[in-house]
Amino acid sequence: MNPLFFPNNMEEKERGVFSSGCPGCRRRGACAGCSRREPRGKLFATDWLADLPGIDPKGVVEVMFKNTRVGFYSNPSALPLKIGDIVAVEASPGHDIGRVTMIGPLVAMQMKKAGIKPASELKKVFRIARQSDIDKFEEARAKEHSTMIKARSIAEELGLAMKIGDVEYQGDGGKAIFYYIADERVDFRKLIRVLADTFKVRIEMKQIGARQEAGRIGGIGPCGRPLCCSSWMSKFVSVGTGSARLQDLSMNPQKLAGQCAKLKCCLNFEVDAYAEAQKQLPPKDVTLETKDCTYFYFKPDILARTIAYSTDKNIPANLVTIPASRAFEIIALNKQGIKVDSLNPESTDGQVSEYGDIIGQDSLTRFDKNRKKKKKKKKPGDVQEALPQERSQKKPPMPKPARPSNDSRGEAERHGADRQPSRQPQDRVPRTKKRNKQKPRQEN
Repeated sequence: MNPLFFPNNMEEKERGVFSSGCPGCRRRGACAGCSRREPRGKLFATDWLADLPGIDPKGVVEVMFKNTRVGFYSNPSALPLKIGDIVAVEASPGHDIGRVTMIGPLVAMQMKKAGIKPASELKKVFRIARQSDIDKFEEARAKEHSTMIKARSIAEELGLAMKIGDVEYQGDGGKAIFYYIADERVDFRKLIRVLADTFKVRIEMKQIGARQEAGRIGGIGPCGRPLCCSSWMSKFVSVGTGSARLQDLSMNPQKLAGQCAKLKCCLNFEVDAYAEAQKQLPPKDVTLETKDCTYFYFKPDILARTIAYSTDKNIPANLVTIPASRAFEIIALNKQGIKVDSLNPESTDGQVSEYGDIIGQDSLTRFDKNRKKKKKKKKPGDVQEALPQERSQKKPPMPKPARPSNDSRGEAERHGADRQPSRQPQDRVPRTKKRNKQKPRQEN
């Protein structure tokens, strides 16, 4: 049994780069017995022309190798190839191992997109890969990381201003491709000789850009999804700052740059939509005249078709946001010499807003307010135990006055100034009840 297609443990499953066995029907390649019709992976396209009759069995097939490298090969032996089959293809020299990613009439469209003429001579598909071919390919692939680390140290010893980003061994292990990045022209003839003597293989050097390096390494973008260059993009288009200006984005290089330190490729995805939407907005150099003042174009919301106008040309002052249709209406009236009363045709007085902060949940200081508790009025005769907080807030009792001596007491009695004892708080009677008692009872 092929351990690559039917792995018994996690290590063998991770090693199987080109594994395409179906877990549903245990069939190699594309299956027809379950819901999984073709393997899913990066740089795969849906073969929407697969059901057309009359497909040439000797037609051209698309084969994918490590990461983003794709090639087109002829099938002179008319092998019954399916999407996901691992094949041995012609290389120079020897053979290489890859996986079939597309067959049928759709391949001709992909060749036209890649700029390959149909009449050009293509390399051949030798056979469906045998177990010995796969084992040899796995042995060569296991040496790629150590080869890259050692090649970097050799390039540093030679003093070359280059960075070796990745190494890819051929399927038969007789050739290695070194992908490097360099800002300037590099003379690596001596490096090739040293690498060939060190690793005993044929050496091929390929220069790539920062975007291609990010596509080969992979990663997670700021959107939380895998990088587009490593998941589905096969061609890279130059991205300029004009795309960011057209979308009215902040010209902050830290936000506009991706993991490759270049402008993000996704800046080009919505440029056409923004360019079409901006055609429906008024020009920026046209001012709006009202009876009170002049309004200047300040900031647009391109997709919402609204513009914010300011009374000052340089700073936001008295901002008024109006739709583009209202702006065009005012511009037409200004050309006729008519000044409108205000930018907004309808006042907002008396209008009920769609959303209102009734309970104050939007206030940032809603938890800082001191909520005062209402004190209950004590009824006469009710004895309530004071809370600990109230006890602490009570004033300390006043010190009792000193008891007068016998001489002073006698003098007070002589003058009739003997003071009556003060009533206790519990002996006091509310005035309302006292008045009610004094009121005479009326008789009918």
